[in-house]
Amino acid sequence: MNNPLLDTTGLPLFDRIAPEHVAPAMDVLLAQAEQALSTVTASDFPAQWSAIAASLDVATEKLGCAWGAVSHLNSVADTPELRAAYNAALPRVTEFWTRLGSDDKLYAKYKSIDAASLNPEQQQAHRNALRNFVLGGAELQGEAKQRYAAIQERQAEVTQKFSENTLDATDSFALYVPVSELAGVPADVVQTAQTAATQDGKAGLAKLTLKMPCYLPVMQFAHSSTLRERLYTAHVTRASDQATGDAAQFDNTPLMREILALRQEEARLLGYGNFAQVSVVPKMAESPEKVIAFLRDLAAKARPFALKDLADLREFAHQELGLSGELNAWDVAYLSEKLKEARYSFSEQEVKQYFTAPKVLAGLFKIIESLFEVSIREDDAHVWHPAVAFYRIERGGQLVGQFYLDQPARSGKRGGAWMDDVRGRWMRPDTGTLQTPVAQLVCNFAEGVNGKPPLLTHDDVTTLFHEFGHGLHHLLTQVNERDVSGISGVEWDAVELPSQFMENFCWEWSVLSHMTAHVDTGEPLPRELFDKMLAAKNFQSGLQTLRQIEFALFDMRLHAEHDPADDFMPLLMQVRQEVAVLQPPSFNRMAHTFSHVFAGGYAAGYYSYKWAEVLSADAYAAFEETAAADGTPNPETGRRYRQAILEAGGSRPALASFKAFRGREPSLDALLRHQGMV
Repeated sequence: MNNPLLDTTGLPLFDRIAPEHVAPAMDVLLAQAEQALSTVTASDFPAQWSAIAASLDVATEKLGCAWGAVSHLNSVADTPELRAAYNAALPRVTEFWTRLGSDDKLYAKYKSIDAASLNPEQQQAHRNALRNFVLGGAELQGEAKQRYAAIQERQAEVTQKFSENTLDATDSFALYVPVSELAGVPADVVQTAQTAATQDGKAGLAKLTLKMPCYLPVMQFAHSSTLRERLYTAHVTRASDQATGDAAQFDNTPLMREILALRQEEARLLGYGNFAQVSVVPKMAESPEKVIAFLRDLAAKARPFALKDLADLREFAHQELGLSGELNAWDVAYLSEKLKEARYSFSEQEVKQYFTAPKVLAGLFKIIESLFEVSIREDDAHVWHPAVAFYRIERGGQLVGQFYLDQPARSGKRGGAWMDDVRGRWMRPDTGTLQTPVAQLVCNFAEGVNGKPPLLTHDDVTTLFHEFGHGLHHLLTQVNERDVSGISGVEWDAVELPSQFMENFCWEWSVLSHMTAHVDTGEPLPRELFDKMLAAKNFQSGLQTLRQIEFALFDMRLHAEHDPADDFMPLLMQVRQEVAVLQPPSFNRMAHTFSHVFAGGYAAGYYSYKWAEVLSADAYAAFEETAAADGTPNPETGRRYRQAILEAGGSRPALASFKAFRGREPSLDALLRHQGMV
């Protein structure tokens, strides 16, 4: 009972969980889940939704919450000991979930449930469950079923190794350079690099890494093209066959080929021609062909704007900097920043001084509180790092949900930004009490220097709003059935709607004016500077759109057309030739760290970002149509959005929720308008 992973009385005891707790906790929780499964599949157990939930769902939720805590720590506080404990338990946990999802007795029990006896939320969860049993191999027999289980276990191992290689390849790189080579790089980035070098016993130098708070500013601002080339080459060859020296040990190539082969074999076992067909079954999109057609249609609309973006960049490089011919990939971000500064008379570094992390967070909370009629306040909880904060969301004095916020980048924390659920909203069948949802919001921002608060780029601000959109989708739900509350049960290609919706507020003066204060003077962002930012909002939007389509089309075709026995790089080159107007160098191995697809649940689903962006842009247009004269969002529109989209969660199809809010089907027009492609 001293094992914190077995304490289910409240929130996870993150600061007390140690690697040695993992195996014993999984022993207990797996045994309890096994017993519950045996109980509900017995012939005399009633085929009743509530009875199954009270026994099986309660036991599996305990397992899921404990394993979720271990998985989360593995992502944000990786150590050799924790990694070993996680990997040792992974096959056992995967085997149980696979067997649960394919148990023919349990499947039969669910099929015997009288759907007419269920409320609408339970009926949606029941439909999802029957579909998931089929996709989980419940209708397979004999050797096919055994092979399906073996595939799931091996996929879990290989995708985890892909993640480890990506993290290790990123963390292992360090380039120590004289400070003189960092001309043009923002002072706070230089200071951080100098401090890191000193801590490594290399005083007088600066330590450059491939972590985004270091890598991006160097690529944007460093005057030295040679330095940018060294960093770019290291970044785009991470975890690939192009890596050199010690980094070569992290090559993901064989893992990627095995992952693709396993997915193909899984699809064939389930009776599908390819994994892309399996992937779209629980999504809004009807087929891989429909997705590919959507992407190509959007690419055709964006291409003229991308060609104009590229022509402008080349002309600027030639006239202002004397560069001619093809642009080097490592010069594009730098040249683009220079062009933006010249065209709009401001720089990202100038803007960054006004976005201190505490002020941005306060402004974000203000818009959430006013728009969605809630209050947010900081609270205490057991956290995994001193930089992590914990908050309560309340409405009318009643607890709605809680969330953790982990903002800074650090060693042992995987890159990117994401939201995970700790637990879902649920009218618990074992106690009859309402369980409120809890989420984790994770970013990778730079830390403050010289005693000053952290500074965020406007892109960082947008990322923060994006992840909070996911969080609100999970936390503001009013659905009481766990499997369709919050983000649970939402089609994967609609799950980005609330996150991308929130990004729009980062371009509203009525919102931004409350969340800026210059780091030195405390002065708010000048309206003149905001107007310049707004004018530059769609700078290179054509190029950026094609880049996302390139990733999405590669992902879908990889799982729909590619033979896993063949090298996948020719397909990537083919997609680039079709879509991109700016070709990367042949040694670029973006795919080898494409964690969304190879380790993050977006396999044959990366298109979801663009698909959901159509929904989110159209949804936000409703706010534009009803805003006050000064741009302040209409609270009534916020209430309708909250009730139709956020509170409904996965309790009905996403299209039904969208139509409940907008009164019609979505249109592409708002997205093209928002991105200046009209």
